Amino acid sequence: MPPDMKCLPQLPEALAHASIEEIEAIEALLRDKLAGWRMRRFFQDDGPLRRALYARHLAFFKAGATHRERCFMAGNRVGKTIGGAYETALHLTGRYPAWWEGRRFAGPIQAWAAGKSLETTRDIVQLELYGPPGQPGTGMVPADDIAKARPRAGANGALDYLCVRHQSGGESVIGFKSYDQGRKAFEGTARHWVWLDEEPPVAVYNECLTRTATTQGLIAITFTPLEGATEVVLDFLTKGVVVGADCAAQGD
Repeated sequence: MPPDMKCLPQLPEALAHASIEEIEAIEALLRDKLAGWRMRRFFQDDGPLRRALYARHLAFFKAGATHRERCFMAGNRVGKTIGGAYETALHLTGRYPAWWEGRRFAGPIQAWAAGKSLETTRDIVQLELYGPPGQPGTGMVPADDIAKARPRAGANGALDYLCVRHQSGGESVIGFKSYDQGRKAFEGTARHWVWLDEEPPVAVYNECLTRTATTQGLIAITFTPLEGATEVVLDFLTKGVVVGADCAAQGD
């Protein structure tokens, strides 16, 4: 064994005898693998995306432990959607970091994620969770955890639902929807988690809230209030409690 290998007693025997070219190939493979774990880039102990820089996001996450309804209402380009996608991925996979103070689901969940239209759901919500069409695992959900992705017929790359392996065993399922499908599209079975990116019509919001009633599940909205003092906005501002500079929560 070369002298510089003696300091690595735990090195697998096969790797200890590998050529430089083989080791470099393994390093490249590992880099690609880690690059796919987008969720690990965010809210770390240190570095440019360290948690200390995102107090509002942390307040939003923590509020989920005590409130069923939450909204992250803020200006553009502050990371609202990233926060929503990050929490969604944690609930789907069960890969909660040690520092997590929000709600934890013990097993696989049934979830929805929705945006204003099928196109914006695909281009924003699906992109953050799954990655671009044909590039699974480049979003917040790691590639190894993606069990199945079912395309939506005739929707140019949009997904109908995603099956995600949970750390406890079994699979979570998240369906992708849009507000322009109307309230009736949100009727049906119970959900543990609903993430709405951009402000929904109040009828859609209320239907989603109903879906979480029997599971004591969670609903979260991430949006910029471009339409002013709507019923959804006023409901949070007048009935909710402020848990961060841009976050409100209600529904103990």
